[in-house]
Amino acid sequence: MSPDVPPPDGPGGPPQWEQMLRAMLGPAADDAIREMREMGLDPSAMAAASGLPTDPALLRQALEQMQRMLASSGDQPVNWQMAHDLARQQAAVGGDPSLSPGRVKDVRDALSVAELWLDAATDLPPAPGATHAWSRAEWVEATLSTWRTLTEPVAASLSAALAEALGPAITEMGASLPGGPPPGVQGDPAQLMRGLGSAVFGLQVGQAAGTLAREVFGTTDIGLPLLEAPAPALVATNVDAFAEGLDTPLDEVRLYLALREAAASRLFAHVPWLRTHLLDTVAEYARGIAIDVEHLEEAVASIDPTDPTALQEALSGGVFAPQTTPAQQAALARLEHALALVEGWVDEVATTAATPHLPHAVPLREMVRRRRAAGGPAEQTFASLVGLELRPRRLRDAATVWAHLTATRDVAGRDAVWAHPDLVPTPEDLDDPGGYDARRAAAVDETADLDRALAQILADADADADGPSGDDTSGPPAA
Repeated sequence: MSPDVPPPDGPGGPPQWEQMLRAMLGPAADDAIREMREMGLDPSAMAAASGLPTDPALLRQALEQMQRMLASSGDQPVNWQMAHDLARQQAAVGGDPSLSPGRVKDVRDALSVAELWLDAATDLPPAPGATHAWSRAEWVEATLSTWRTLTEPVAASLSAALAEALGPAITEMGASLPGGPPPGVQGDPAQLMRGLGSAVFGLQVGQAAGTLAREVFGTTDIGLPLLEAPAPALVATNVDAFAEGLDTPLDEVRLYLALREAAASRLFAHVPWLRTHLLDTVAEYARGIAIDVEHLEEAVASIDPTDPTALQEALSGGVFAPQTTPAQQAALARLEHALALVEGWVDEVATTAATPHLPHAVPLREMVRRRRAAGGPAEQTFASLVGLELRPRRLRDAATVWAHLTATRDVAGRDAVWAHPDLVPTPEDLDDPGGYDARRAAAVDETADLDRALAQILADADADADGPSGDDTSGPPAA
C-alpha cells in the first residue's frame, strides 16, 4: 500500500471498499483512494451507501460475477448463457422435482384421451410430434430458442440506444480516474454498454422465461407457439398446482388442459402460415422501434452506468420502454387480433370436445378465460422488456365467431377458414359474427365485378387492334 494512504481501521485488513477499488483499478487504486480523501470524500460511507456486501466472500463473488457477465456477453444483443442459467434458477424456485414414471404416464394418457375426443370436435388431425410430460426445467430447455426469436430484435435496438445514451458518461468516468480507465472501461465505451445491455437483457429474458415456467400448463399458453415443431406437452407440476385451488378432481382438470394444449398443437401444426404470421408480426413491431434518446438520457441520469442491477430495475419499471409509432400500433393491433382468433378457436374446440365427457367443462372454461385475461408476472416482465402485451383482448368475441361458423358451416367448414389469411374472421366479424357470410359474399361479388370490367377492357382493346386496315379512300371529293 502507498505510504500516503492511511492504514485501514480495525484488525480485519483492508475494508471492502478498498478491495473493490483494487479489483477494478489495480495499481491505480492507491492514487484514487488518496485523491478521494484529499477531496473530503469518505470512501467507506460511499461504499455503505452503495449497498456493497460487507462479507468479503460475497463481495468477491459479486465482482467475479460482474467480470463473467461482461466477458460472456460478446456481441449478442442478449446474453443467452445468462438468460438460460437464470431461467433454470427461476424455474426451480419452490421446487422442480423430476417426474416419476407414474406422473409421466398420467400426463401422456390425458393427452392421448384428449386427441380421441378432439377428433369429433375439429377437422384438423393431431400434431405429428410425440407428446411430452415436462418438468419446469425441461419446459425452459424446449422453449428458449423461440424466446430468442421474440426478443433479440428489440434488445438489439434498445442496446444501441443505451450505448448512445450512456457511452459518454462511461468515457468521462474513465478519463477522470487516476491512471486512466480501469479494466473493462478501456477502448470503446459503447462496446462496454452493449455488453452491459446484453447482460441486463439476459437477466430480463431469463427472469421472464423462468417465471413463466412456473405458471404455464403447456407450450401455447401465451398464444404464441413456443416450439418450432408443434407437439402437445404439459408441465405436470403446474397442472397439479392449478387443480389444488379448484373444486374439481385433478384428473378432470388435467384432461381439460390437455384438450386445450392438443387443440392448439393441431392448429399450429396444420396451418403452416400461422406461426410465421405471429412471429413476423412481433418482428415487425421490433423493426419499427424508434428510441427517444433524449428521454432515455433523462431516465438514466441518476443511474450508475456500471451498475447492472440499477439498469435491470429501470428496465423492469419500463424506463427504457420504446416510443410506440403508428406502424407499431398497427402491428400490435394485428397481433392482438390474431391471438384472439387462435385462443378463441382453442377455447371453442376444447370446450366442445370436453362437454360430453367432463362435468366441470364450463366452469373450467371460465376459469381459464379469467386467468388468461388477468395475465401474470412473467407476461408483465415480457411487456416491460419488449413493449408487447401478449393478451387476446377479444377472446370471447372470437370464440363466438367460431361457434357461429360451426353452426352455419359445420366443423369442416369452420376449420377450412384457416386455409388462407384472407379467409379468417376480421375485427368487423368479431363485432358482427352473423354478417360473416354476407361480407364474404359481397367481397366475392366485388371481385367478380372487377374481373368482368377487366375482361371488357381487354376485349375492347383486342377489337381496336383487329379493326379495318388498308388505304383510307374516304378523303374529300376531287375538285
